Amino acid sequence: MRFADYAKIYVTAGRGGDGMAHFRREKYVPKGGPDGGDGGKGGDVVLVGNKQLNTLLDLRYRKYVKAKPGGHGHTSRKTGKDGQSQLLEVPLGTVVFDADTKERLGEITEDGERLIIAKGGEGGLGNWHFKSATNQTPQHAQEGKDGEERVVELELKLIADVGLVGFPNAGKSTLLSALSEARPKVAAYPFTTLEPNLGVVTFSDYRSFVMADIPGIIEDAHEGKGLGLQFLRHIERNNLLLFMVGCDSDIAGEYRALLHELEEYRPDLLDKPRVLAITKMDLKEGFELEEKPDIDDDVEIIEISSATRHNIDELKEMIWAKLQDLETEESL
Repeated sequence: MRFADYAKIYVTAGRGGDGMAHFRREKYVPKGGPDGGDGGKGGDVVLVGNKQLNTLLDLRYRKYVKAKPGGHGHTSRKTGKDGQSQLLEVPLGTVVFDADTKERLGEITEDGERLIIAKGGEGGLGNWHFKSATNQTPQHAQEGKDGEERVVELELKLIADVGLVGFPNAGKSTLLSALSEARPKVAAYPFTTLEPNLGVVTFSDYRSFVMADIPGIIEDAHEGKGLGLQFLRHIERNNLLLFMVGCDSDIAGEYRALLHELEEYRPDLLDKPRVLAITKMDLKEGFELEEKPDIDDDVEIIEISSATRHNIDELKEMIWAKLQDLETEESL
């Protein structure tokens, strides 16, 4: 299935039903008075979270979404039927904005969570509401109100425990393949990964965490270059960042460049806990670096090779321990 993390659709909620102008007319009750019922409420347009989904692709092909109108009022003060709402299932991590005002309407983060993005119109009042001492036979009833109409933009920000951060060809897809059942495209040239991939990393004792392989950063990605903002927004929902730099590159320089791109996009991303994995260590004799990289912060560093599984199990345990520390901190 193709991945899509953006959709723009025109949504229209249902119009409210009209109230009814009617008078009770029965045998032996020739002048029973007004009894026109109210119109039903128009249907809403509602987003519903579905944890089984991981793309907005279906909504890319639904440019117009319209909910059903409410039914008109009936005799005997009976209210018309409410219009059927239009439910749109979206993956967890979906954020919705008004395309014209850029107002943030909300986000979906839990399975089954609902968010109304266009409210149905209220039904009109029937004529029995307008009866008074001076007007015993009101001849009018209210019309139903129109439902909300707007153009909305949906953005998906992947929710994962661990996000892989690195320049193209740093070995992110290879690592995800080695750790999980995910099978992203892997090749020895840049920009192999053009869309995010999720993988579940499992242990023999049934522990697990979710890892996201996201397209590589290039310099000035925060300005929209390359995959730019399409990539960077997915980092926001990751609890832990795993920086990946190849051992055949300027390790310290690339690491600082990655930090710079994140800081320019959103400075608070640097508050997330992180680990630095130096990849492709099978290229080094004895799986050892000639000299340790000059990293000026206290980030935990591990040297790995996905091809030979060198230190892969140790990396899994390191990540698991950090995720448990995060859970402990959040519970305090």
